[in-house]
Amino acid sequence: MGSSADKLILYTNRRCPWAHRAHIALNELKVPFEEVTIDLDTPRTPEYLAINPRGLVPALSYNGEIIIESAIVANFLANAYPSHLLPPSNAPGGALQRAKIDLFVDAFISKFQSPLFKLVTAKTEEETNSVVETAVAALVKEVEPQLANAGPYFGGSDKLTQAEVLTGSFVIRLITLTKAEVYPQSIWASIKERAPNFAKWAEIVAVHPSITEAFNEESIIANTKARIAKLRAAAA
Repeated sequence: MGSSADKLILYTNRRCPWAHRAHIALNELKVPFEEVTIDLDTPRTPEYLAINPRGLVPALSYNGEIIIESAIVANFLANAYPSHLLPPSNAPGGALQRAKIDLFVDAFISKFQSPLFKLVTAKTEEETNSVVETAVAALVKEVEPQLANAGPYFGGSDKLTQAEVLTGSFVIRLITLTKAEVYPQSIWASIKERAPNFAKWAEIVAVHPSITEAFNEESIIANTKARIAKLRAAAA
C-alpha cells in the first residue's frame, strides 16, 4: 500500500490521451508527484529510453521502480492507494465490480475509440460517414447498455471510478473536438439520439476536475488539427 513517503515521478505529455489517464488517477487520489514532460515531436533522448525503452508516455517512477503503459500505471495507482476508484477484490461484490469495469473499458476502447481513430485519416465525406456509423453502432451495442445504471458515474457511483479514469481522457477529447468541428458534428448528434445513457454520462465526465486539470483545450484542438493535416498529406 502506498504512503505519503512515496516518491513518484510521472514522465508524461499532456497532449497524449494515454498519458492523461495517469494524471486523472493521480488527481483523483490526490497523490503528490513530480511531473516530467517528454517531447513527443522529437526522437526520444537516450536518457528517457533508459527509463522506458518503448519511448512512450506515460512512465511512472515509483520509489525508483519503473512502471509503463497507461492502463497498467493507472491500475497500479488505484491498487497502491485504495480508494473509491476500485473496490477491494476481496470485498463483497468487489471482484465482480472490477470485472465489470474491465469489460466496460475494453468495450469503450476496442469497439468505439479504436474505430473512431480512423477519423483522422478519412479523406472524403463518404469515408467520414462510414467511420462515424461504425463507431456509433458499436457504442450503441457494446457501451450504452453498460451505462444504464450510471448515477452519475459508472455502476451507479456518485464518485469517479476506474472506469472514468481509463476512458475520461478520450471522452473529453470527443466532446471538445466535436464542438470545435475538428470531428464531424454528426457524431455527437447521433450519439445523443442513439446512446442517451452514454451522452449523459460523457457530459458529466468531461467536466470533472480530475479530468479537466491536465487538459488544455486550445492546445489539444490545435495539435489535433495539425496532426490530421499531416496524416492526410502523407496519405495523399
